[in-house]
Amino acid sequence: MSHTGTAYKMATVSDEGVHWVLRRNCSVTPVQMGQAFGLLSVLSLTVAGFFWFQGAVLVLPFAVLELTGLATAFLVYARHASDSERISVCGGELLVEIETAGQTERCAMHSAWTRVEMGAERQLVQLSSAGATVLVGRFVRTDLRPLLARELRQALRAG
Repeated sequence: MSHTGTAYKMATVSDEGVHWVLRRNCSVTPVQMGQAFGLLSVLSLTVAGFFWFQGAVLVLPFAVLELTGLATAFLVYARHASDSERISVCGGELLVEIETAGQTERCAMHSAWTRVEMGAERQLVQLSSAGATVLVGRFVRTDLRPLLARELRQALRAG
């Protein structure tokens, strides 16, 4: 069956099939975050150095402690900024790729045997087939998860 006549709001339709790319909504890239951190570090260490030379010797260690905390927070942010879920229905197969902190998990399911279920209170969308279960929709607003589930069902029926 063809997906070309079907309207999808969250998916991209191509000759190969239907594809969803779900990502975090990050307003700042890790590179931009690193640049901001570098600027903050220079500014903070400049002020701390000035006070160090004025005789306030404890300002510099606290500035370093502050920058260590900021660096930790920025590293955690940068590690998860590119997290995503890629879902494809192509040629009778459902392929789910979930990337978390640079690690990618892949799961392939036969589209005719896959069930799509919504958890209670708009939890994640559950895809089940042949004993395997995958939860998707982490990066979709809770009010849009039922739409994602409907589109997945629709693509699986057509595929």
